[in-house]
Amino acid sequence: MMKWFKRKKKNKVIDQEESAEQLSVNFDAPQDEDRSEEIICLEEPTNTEEDTPSEGTFLPVADFDTGPAESVEKEKGRYFNRLRDRLHKTRENFVTRVDRVVLGKKTIDFDLLDDLEEVLITSDLGVKTTQVLLQKVADKIKRKELRNPEKLRDNLRDEIRNILSVPAPPWNLKSHHPFVIMVIGVNGVGKTTTIGKLAHELKQTGLKVLLVAGDTFRAAAIEQLALWAERVNVPVVRQKSGSDPSAVAFDAIDAAVSRDVDVVLIDTAGRMHTKVNLMEELKKVQRVIQKKIPGAPHEILLVLDSTTGQNALSQVRMFKDQIGISGLILTKLDGTAKGGIIVAISEELQLPVRYIGIGEGLDDLRPFDPDEFTKALF
Repeated sequence: MMKWFKRKKKNKVIDQEESAEQLSVNFDAPQDEDRSEEIICLEEPTNTEEDTPSEGTFLPVADFDTGPAESVEKEKGRYFNRLRDRLHKTRENFVTRVDRVVLGKKTIDFDLLDDLEEVLITSDLGVKTTQVLLQKVADKIKRKELRNPEKLRDNLRDEIRNILSVPAPPWNLKSHHPFVIMVIGVNGVGKTTTIGKLAHELKQTGLKVLLVAGDTFRAAAIEQLALWAERVNVPVVRQKSGSDPSAVAFDAIDAAVSRDVDVVLIDTAGRMHTKVNLMEELKKVQRVIQKKIPGAPHEILLVLDSTTGQNALSQVRMFKDQIGISGLILTKLDGTAKGGIIVAISEELQLPVRYIGIGEGLDDLRPFDPDEFTKALF
């Protein structure tokens, strides 16, 4: 079923023949001008299920099963085994090579530390993170707390777990209604797919979720998000391709308030080849959202493709400086040997990793647990 509602259109009408890039330069037009009538489409699933009561606080956990503890433990065990299996490429490129360096050695000497340094840097932990880890190792050697090379592996595991344990307070979804999450990232990282999976997880907890097709320029991006909305049975606000993304966000917030939605997930554009226009566009979307709901968006999640390695680190720096980021989602960890980048990002930028993607299934977007991840890796 589709619901149609009307909104006023700006006096200054953008020519439909203008290209997507031309449209992006008009984003700073005043939002409060008089508008003529324009039809906006709010799509909702045909098989809408009865909503269950919303939960006040959403803390990502590995399992939502409310059954017996034994069943929960079995599910956690199955997930851990799947996580360990999906991380095998990173483990081969990182942990297996560390084992070759340290196991069988009798003493920790300079040659061993040099070999270990090479392994860490080439495993996408980066120079800075590698230096931090080796300095901690050297300090323990000086204090005579670390002598056995076989204990060096366990020491590295513990230090990496500590680096990944960036403070990440739970999302209090009852603090704002609706709770607005803006999802950003460059094209090709799996942003739209991630939004669909996140919508599925939030809906499973009894929350009313609304998707917003704010990536109006990438070919078929709107249609892709609409398909995900249909698949996970949640409504989506969309306009025609080439529309002003800030206008889509403006109307989506109105729809969310009128429909008593709990969580709004906003998809955005990610054109790297025009990053100046992209950043201005994202800033404009932020301003429009804040105009409708002071303090929103309440979370800004950056989606990263783990297969890009050190390039992911530069993307985080760019978006953090220009837009601001509250959390990260790393996708495609199952298909890369460069998963060590997660350690470099956490150490250098101190941003919490909220979710990791380890496959194509709906349940393969999982809340990130530093302890569980480290155990699976090592």
